[in-house]
Amino acid sequence: MDVQVIMRDGEAEYAILPWPEYQALLQAAGRSAVAQVAAVPAPTTAMPKLAELSALREGKELSLEELARAVGISPHYLAMIESGERQPDAAIRRALAWTLGISGWESET
Repeated sequence: MDVQVIMRDGEAEYAILPWPEYQALLQAAGRSAVAQVAAVPAPTTAMPKLAELSALREGKELSLEELARAVGISPHYLAMIESGERQPDAAIRRALAWTLGISGWESET
């Protein structure tokens, strides 16, 4: 049996085992197998739009120059992205999201 034991304060608190083995244990104990497991919906966190870039940067107390340096682009190009004059490629979008601590950007379409 493949079991992982999670300890707290030196004592076993949880045992984690594969689902088929759990089902077999239930049957061996004379209990009916669980037919369905309620799915927990993933939390919906709204991703910001690229138009919010300036506000996000200011919220992190980063200057235009600091964010540009961290992402690897020029401050002038970042200013153009913030003003909507340019659309960054996927790599720059990922770097901006990573630096600002967000999961990504809402699709602009």
